[in-house]
Amino acid sequence: MTGRLLKRAALALLAALLLLAAFAVVQFNRRPSLAPYQSLTLPTAAQKTGVRVRFAGVATLVFDDGETAWAIDGFFSRPPALRTLFGTIGPDAAVVDASLKRLGIAQLAAVVPVHSHYDHAMDAPLVAQRTGALLVGGESTLQIGRGFGLAEAQMRAVKGGDTLQLGQFSLRFIASRHSPTPFSSGEGGELITSPLKPPAHATRWREGDVWSIAVSHASGKRYLVQGSAGIVPGALSGVRADTVFLGTGTLGKKNEAYRAAYWKETVKATGAKRVIPIHWDDFMQPMLDTPLVASPYLVDDFDVVMADLQQRGRQDGIEVRLPPLFEPFDP
Repeated sequence: MTGRLLKRAALALLAALLLLAAFAVVQFNRRPSLAPYQSLTLPTAAQKTGVRVRFAGVATLVFDDGETAWAIDGFFSRPPALRTLFGTIGPDAAVVDASLKRLGIAQLAAVVPVHSHYDHAMDAPLVAQRTGALLVGGESTLQIGRGFGLAEAQMRAVKGGDTLQLGQFSLRFIASRHSPTPFSSGEGGELITSPLKPPAHATRWREGDVWSIAVSHASGKRYLVQGSAGIVPGALSGVRADTVFLGTGTLGKKNEAYRAAYWKETVKATGAKRVIPIHWDDFMQPMLDTPLVASPYLVDDFDVVMADLQQRGRQDGIEVRLPPLFEPFDP
């Protein structure tokens, strides 16, 4: 009798696990449509002067004023899910080169990851090598550069409160937090302490320092790049921005109180008049020859994010727009 019960229990457990696995697979392949938001996409910039920005998925942004160009993150490789979860990953030189060509970028003054997870910093040393850029970040980001083989002279360490001048651009680094997820507490402390040589498992790209980056230009334009949906209450007090590039990854899984606090601490605190969501796309899907797609429901809910941002934008008189892919736009 006992053996029969154990067998039934084992079969029931196996069935439950199979159902759970099937649910996870389905949810990983279900995602919101981007069609309802196409009208929010900013037009391609017609002018050749002034600050222009190009978006290349996740939090990768290229700022360019015609004299100086520099990049946030520079992540292009986007390794697929199975390899990322169960194998080892590293920069895909062919994809990086093709992406830089698509962006029309041959030279950059700096590449600046907002933190050291692979979907932000993995490609940054290769981008720096290809474009002559400085690799800029905290010690964990520099360990990624060392593992790749970048010379120390091509890397620049920064800490909270530091300012970096790039032509007419000024970048101020403000300590921030990662969005709390099952893979990151949002409390920091996950450091890369020795050179990280790819290929390696995705978890080797630990969080490191997390930045909010306040960008100002000699023309008077001001921007905030908030790469991850984490909150440090009061950290942006005194920072002013015309436009916030707002990281929204996993924001659709947060509760109303969290989303309200995030809006208050990033958008309202800076007096911004425009919000451009970033870090909402599925970075395990390619983007060179296919349109971007939203993160799957298992990870996030882009419909919830956009409904929330648009409602708050209407209430506060703040425009919410989406960036075109690869094309220059006026931020």
